Amino acid sequence: MATVELRFSALPEHVRTARLVAAAVARRAGVDEAVLDEVRLAVGEACTRAVGLHQSGGISAPVHVSLIEEEKLFSIEVGDEAPRTAPGDKVPGARGASDEPDVETEEDEMGLAVISGLVDDVEVTAGEHGGLIRMSWPTTPPGLPLP
Repeated sequence: MATVELRFSALPEHVRTARLVAAAVARRAGVDEAVLDEVRLAVGEACTRAVGLHQSGGISAPVHVSLIEEEKLFSIEVGDEAPRTAPGDKVPGARGASDEPDVETEEDEMGLAVISGLVDDVEVTAGEHGGLIRMSWPTTPPGLPLP
């Protein structure tokens, strides 16, 4: 199992680099050429989401991306360190406790919907120490035709 790890400051200009690296590693791992655009878009969306969570939460820790090549599977994990609470929990000192929808929450949900539309195998986890989006694609060993 080969793994490439990236860590970058939570700045939008670094998302493009993460997308390019992810596509290059996916290609080398044997992800179908026709799917590489989906890989790029999904990684871009996940990284943009993580950058936004870090910036809105004032978190200076880097965003981390793991590109994992396993037998017949290529996975990408995008992690952030933005703490989440369970729905309905009140965060002490939080402002804006009205019934109006939260713009950041809507943007977050939209980003997750885009990722889910691009990736068949996606898992999202979040907790008090941050969140993780794990996305996976099948691979074909070099030299073997696709079914």
